[in-house]
Amino acid sequence: MGSGAKSTHGCCSLHPGDGYLRSVATFRLQGSKVLAVDMTGDAVKAKHGSMVAYDGQIAFKKLSGGGEGLRGMVTRRLTGEQMTVMEARGQGTCWFADRASEINLVSLRGEKLYVESSNLLVTDAGLRTGTTFTGLRGASQGNGLFTTTVEGHGQAALLSDGPAVVLRVSAQYPLTVDPGAYIAHQGDVRQSFQSGVTFRTFLGEGGGEAFQIRFEGDGLVYVQPSERNTIAGDV
Repeated sequence: MGSGAKSTHGCCSLHPGDGYLRSVATFRLQGSKVLAVDMTGDAVKAKHGSMVAYDGQIAFKKLSGGGEGLRGMVTRRLTGEQMTVMEARGQGTCWFADRASEINLVSLRGEKLYVESSNLLVTDAGLRTGTTFTGLRGASQGNGLFTTTVEGHGQAALLSDGPAVVLRVSAQYPLTVDPGAYIAHQGDVRQSFQSGVTFRTFLGEGGGEAFQIRFEGDGLVYVQPSERNTIAGDV
């Protein structure tokens, strides 16, 4: 394991809407491929099977429906957006990793994050997860027509194949992304889809019909430097 000062105390924050303080897990990276989470009686939700080590008194349990209960289980079965999640709760430190993928931390302050379920590693238990319609973007990636949402106040850890790049979208500078490189986005962003010419076409390697994602508005888009396989052509 990499080095890093271990927190001896968890932090507390004002839980929006209830006026009470609650303990919040502390997320910290050890290197770029291992996430350490310090807990003081609180909980996190993590990708099932991603725990690699822990100390202290921490209990684990599998959650149904992506951690959203019965309603989430039904929704995810209907939409095809699969996500197997476990809860880690207690006092101590838990280390998470997944196939030596890079880990990227995102802090949410009430906004909503849209992320592919396969790229979601750990979230603060206080964050709400759900599903939303994505249309052709999800279909082009082979992930179905729906994707996962994460919303509220807390931290989320995202996986990427190689170090993720965070790109700004603004009214003056819309962004076009290869669907195989897309991980997540947040902010007031609109998506549209372009077909035909792809990035590889310019290199003489493209073939067949393919999609690109165009983002407009004001927000952030997370992309990875390695493309996943898609079903919308050689993208």
